[in-house]
Amino acid sequence: MDVHVLENAQLLGEQAAARAASVLQEAIERQGKARLLLSTGSSQFEFFKAFVAQPVEWSKVEMFHLDEYAGIQPDHPASFQAYLLERFIGQVELGSYHLVDGTGDPRATIAQLNEAIREAPIDLAMIGIGENAHIAFNDPPADFDTEEPYIVVELDDACKRQQVGEGWFAGLEDVPTHAITMSVRQILKSKVILSCVPHAVKAEAIRLTLSSEISPNVPSTMLRTHPSWTLYLDRASAARTELAACE
Repeated sequence: MDVHVLENAQLLGEQAAARAASVLQEAIERQGKARLLLSTGSSQFEFFKAFVAQPVEWSKVEMFHLDEYAGIQPDHPASFQAYLLERFIGQVELGSYHLVDGTGDPRATIAQLNEAIREAPIDLAMIGIGENAHIAFNDPPADFDTEEPYIVVELDDACKRQQVGEGWFAGLEDVPTHAITMSVRQILKSKVILSCVPHAVKAEAIRLTLSSEISPNVPSTMLRTHPSWTLYLDRASAARTELAACE
């Protein structure tokens, strides 16, 4: 585990984007292509702004994304498909990409995604951490056992409150009850994992991530078991740890 504490979210995003670009380019030079896994949410805004400006051979990158609400239309403001099309896919010339369609039969969607993801390892995974310490939509208590790459999960109230608090939905009743998400074990199969987690609302989740025993009740603690995990914080998100004064 490697942890970097930056002064603010903008610097965090810039440093993480530079590192992400380096990982992708190294993979491209080594094997001719790279596989990329992306998270979304308001905490990733600064990262994406810096990431799309990086000198990556995007035409050699194949992208997957982590999750999508079940039943949500792709033109809904909270849709993660819409998020990525606007902030990433529409900004670079990707070789290919796989979006999670929340509108169709979840079983068919998952079967298609599982087949694609199993073709080769993910070279770089960008994995955020939620206010309830979820990774992707694996809310506590998360399933640490399933080997299925993508699964259907029920969202807990803390997760729903985060989505409302970030402005994606007007109220709790508007947040979908279920989502399609990449499983914890599939995330951990990625070769390199980088996590961008800025802002004060994530401070308690970061404290739990770094200080708790590894447990399904704090899903993000599983990231500590990965051999190549780097965590990027800003002063606000690191405030409840001893790391706040380290850099």
